[in-house]
Amino acid sequence: MNAPLRQSDEVRDAIASGAPVVALETSVVAQGLPPPDNLEAARRCAAAVRRAGAVPAAIGVIGGEIVVGASDAELARLADPARRPAKAAARDLAPLLAAGRDAGTTVSATAAIAARVGIPVFATGGIGGVHRLLRDEEPAGAADVSADLHELARAPVCVVSAGPKAILDLAATAEALETLGIATIGYRTSELPAFYADASGIPLEHRVDDAAGAARILQLHWDALGRREGVLLLVAPPAPVAQEVVEAAVLAALAEARERGVRGKAVTPFLLGAVSRATHGRARAANLALLERNAAVAGEVAVALSAARRAAGALQSRPV
Repeated sequence: MNAPLRQSDEVRDAIASGAPVVALETSVVAQGLPPPDNLEAARRCAAAVRRAGAVPAAIGVIGGEIVVGASDAELARLADPARRPAKAAARDLAPLLAAGRDAGTTVSATAAIAARVGIPVFATGGIGGVHRLLRDEEPAGAADVSADLHELARAPVCVVSAGPKAILDLAATAEALETLGIATIGYRTSELPAFYADASGIPLEHRVDDAAGAARILQLHWDALGRREGVLLLVAPPAPVAQEVVEAAVLAALAEARERGVRGKAVTPFLLGAVSRATHGRARAANLALLERNAAVAGEVAVALSAARRAAGALQSRPV
């Protein structure tokens, strides 16, 4: 039985020819940002990928069908809050498809679909991770770990990101990435970015300074060594908000979320919205800027990886 999955002609042709393609998630359109910022972010990311020389492939669920290479009209459909699109992690895909729903795909769902159709590079804003606890919360809450991390551990996709979302326990997330065997590489940074902030105080073991270097790592990781885990390429936000400002806003937002009884998938968009208000829109501006920057870097990496793989294939096909 084949999954209900539709690719745009442009994306299908690019994948078939080995041309560079960048997957883009749509949870940011459906839940992560309010109108009109959500649709603007999607368009800016697609434009950044194209400027780098790659094909953008926004992934979403439309009417019970996975769409790889969503059109502007389909993105506008997901961006309309009146339609109440679902938020799809990888585990939610089958039930949502069966129900004929619309949904924005999170990092885990987008990575899973990208790996299935053969797109090795994926751009997003921030990844999920280990959720933090307030001081008087029960330790059992530490078991709340995003599905993003487990999907990255089994999907051979390079996720270009500004790091774990600032609302998370960053140190615990860094440890979880190591435990799961997810290669974590700084792109022109030696410190784990913290989404809105460019500093976290957590050093990175590995760093690369250009797209060709990143592509070389991906080739070695997947093609030469046969690894199947994903790779996390971390890009510092281009318009950062000071870490202490973000931290104060996050702590206040966490307390507010608990007071209001916000739980489950509603927590992340609630906290991000509260942080944006607390920073008088600076966090939202930083979010838009980092989404576009990550898409541009992902486009450059996809172009470099496509060229490197073609060169390797040409060398292998030469007669001895």
